[in-house]
Amino acid sequence: MLRSPTGEATLTDAIQVEDLEKTYPPAVRAVQGVSFAVHPGEIFGFLGPNGAGKTTTVSMLTTLLRPTKGRAAVAGLDVAEQPAEVRREIGLVFQDSTADGELTGRENMILAGGLFGMRPSECRGRIDELLGRMDLTEAADRRVKGYSGGMKRRLELAVAMVHTPKILFLDEPTIGLDPQGRAGFWRYIKELRQEQQVTIFMTTHYLDEVENLCDRIAIIDHGRIIASGTNDSLKERVGGDLVELRVPADGADLTETLGSVPGVREVSREANIYRVKCPRAEGLVSALVKACDLAGVTVEGVTVQRPSIDRVFLELTGKAYREEGYDDGRAAQASVFHTRGRGGR
Repeated sequence: MLRSPTGEATLTDAIQVEDLEKTYPPAVRAVQGVSFAVHPGEIFGFLGPNGAGKTTTVSMLTTLLRPTKGRAAVAGLDVAEQPAEVRREIGLVFQDSTADGELTGRENMILAGGLFGMRPSECRGRIDELLGRMDLTEAADRRVKGYSGGMKRRLELAVAMVHTPKILFLDEPTIGLDPQGRAGFWRYIKELRQEQQVTIFMTTHYLDEVENLCDRIAIIDHGRIIASGTNDSLKERVGGDLVELRVPADGADLTETLGSVPGVREVSREANIYRVKCPRAEGLVSALVKACDLAGVTVEGVTVQRPSIDRVFLELTGKAYREEGYDDGRAAQASVFHTRGRGGR
């Protein structure tokens, strides 16, 4: 249930989206009836190919775009009716840098704190805390234009967290970083989540981040949610694990034998290789080998392939997951630094 403008009701989910739509003139439906929920304290991944509606959705949730239809609540606040209140509850880190290179790291954070109406005494302590956490204390009084890519990312995370938001939106925050920089950035994110119970809504084109970080994900394509769930549930949706059994070329046909083993979903054969789809390979491999033995066929080799989110994405969208440009709606992000504090709609 969405909270009324008076704030009387409460909301269990950190983010709640119901039949959300965005249409651009003359009749381009970038987002079409999207519905999902993000639970408090979880890391929620939002994936989709170019032009699928990812950034338009994020822009609506962060009050940068007004929905055409439907409803969305962030931290229990209606994004269309209470945009200023929503901005006080969220932090944002975008793909494109928003830090002012001519200012020092500390000055960028002071400016952000002021936009959120923080008192100078409150702001100083919070800034010192975050600079220390992000390993930026020694660089705090240097101009940001001299920072490395990883340092800028950490500063932008610190800026997004200066007002202690409940929900953090990350739009491809590690793009362009080397593996060490990416690992360092996500280490800070996991610490913030653990210590401050921050809810994180993220987009990324690094699928290892999705597999290693996200509690649940949603996949959007052509403006619609086509799948959502945990990593494991989505992998099971496209067939689960794949067990390959190599047998002698002159052995009997085992297709029906293997298909009758409990837990097997599908069996295919190519020469002397049998491919068995199943939800989980654990405990099933031994049963498959035993079935072959009882049929008088010796198994010469077994391999197990785990499903990946890359495979899930490919099967559901027909596209490999990579970003080659900007999604629609990104231009709206340019105004965020000027509007996310105390401003109105």
